[in-house]
Amino acid sequence: MSSSRIEYSEKYADEENEYRHVILPKELAKTLPKTRLLTENEWRSIGVQQSRGWEHYAIHRPEPHILLFRRPLGTDPQTGAVNLELKRQALEEYKGQFGLRG
Repeated sequence: MSSSRIEYSEKYADEENEYRHVILPKELAKTLPKTRLLTENEWRSIGVQQSRGWEHYAIHRPEPHILLFRRPLGTDPQTGAVNLELKRQALEEYKGQFGLRG
């Protein structure tokens, strides 16, 4: 299966996490487990490519070919670990987008 047919959303965030969704070709999605989340090794093995720290956190039952991912704000994309300074910056950016100071 060609990973070039996999589509990636822009990232979006709340006060705790950043999120993205990945849209798989439907024929590829039919081969995946239906009742459990994928491990990092599993989603990487089917061609999903993204930096470190992402977790497949939910199954979107109406559209199982869409994988939902999240990672804590401030995650270093090289290591997958949360960097407190990156987290502070990401939280300030989030609050600034929505006028939430304090």
